[in-house]
Amino acid sequence: MTKENVDNYFFKRYFLCCMDTLFLDSFVAVIDHGSIAEAARRLNLTPAAVAQRIRTLEHEIGSPLVVRSGRTVRATASGAAILGRARGFLRDVRDLKAIAAGDRPAGELRLGAMPTAITGLLPDILTLMAERYPKIEVHITRDTSAVLYRRVQAEELDAAIIVRPPFPMSKAYGWQELREEPLVVLTPASMRVRDPHLVLARHPYIRLDPKTWAGHLVDCYLRKARIRTQERFELGDLEAIAVMVDRGLGVSLVPDWAPPWPENLSLRKLPVRGRSFSRRIGLAWSRATVRLRLVEAFLEQAKAVAAGERAGRRRPSRPHRAGGRLTEP
Repeated sequence: MTKENVDNYFFKRYFLCCMDTLFLDSFVAVIDHGSIAEAARRLNLTPAAVAQRIRTLEHEIGSPLVVRSGRTVRATASGAAILGRARGFLRDVRDLKAIAAGDRPAGELRLGAMPTAITGLLPDILTLMAERYPKIEVHITRDTSAVLYRRVQAEELDAAIIVRPPFPMSKAYGWQELREEPLVVLTPASMRVRDPHLVLARHPYIRLDPKTWAGHLVDCYLRKARIRTQERFELGDLEAIAVMVDRGLGVSLVPDWAPPWPENLSLRKLPVRGRSFSRRIGLAWSRATVRLRLVEAFLEQAKAVAAGERAGRRRPSRPHRAGGRLTEP
């Protein structure tokens, strides 16, 4: 057992034996919200009750944990030192409650989501989650697919909606595809050329960052099709690329991501050949997570949303918006 594991063991043992977890929860709430009054409001307590809990906790630990700074409260050096472990301990307690919750899953689900999934997939999934599993608290982290996958591997996240990795996934991790996004060439709607390869070869090109998994997929397509582009810009944000194409700054090759797209754009989407060059969006999770029941509950709703989208039941984005156009050839 490492020193860190030993420290964590005794930290948790101490609080389990000596301290009501509600006191620790109050301490974390005060730090998170910056004031005793706001923490009290969130915890449905009086400020005096929260202050008393903090004083009791400080007495047990033998060191001041918070200090007032004007109207706000911040952690002392001692408070900051235990804050991370306190969060972990409270999360472990919630996990124990979730495991013992019976038939209805409950607890905290740590979920990652890539940017287009946050706007295109997650709202519908979370709507179903709130209806069917109201006791599951979903905490969302936004980042790139590569970063989120590493955080799932490091057990910092329970699951993540990401692009399928461009390498074989370990059997220790589950994968469920939710959406397939074929590559399309984006051009201004006024452009007359309809051949996607000619468009890419003849016009200034806005490149999707090749360090992203989607950007890597796009570059693989260009190499296979032997298209030499005239690169003008390189960006990692799909919505920013769409805006630049609308402004006539170039054309681009991108995945046809889930709506909504930026408003008031006048664009044309030209599909390219080769279905194997599609961005595949799905849920990745660790099969060993103690929150597997929560992941399975989330996955159930995600599959329902994906099935509805494939069947055309999901409300589509409107192609004509406030003067904008998004057209197919």
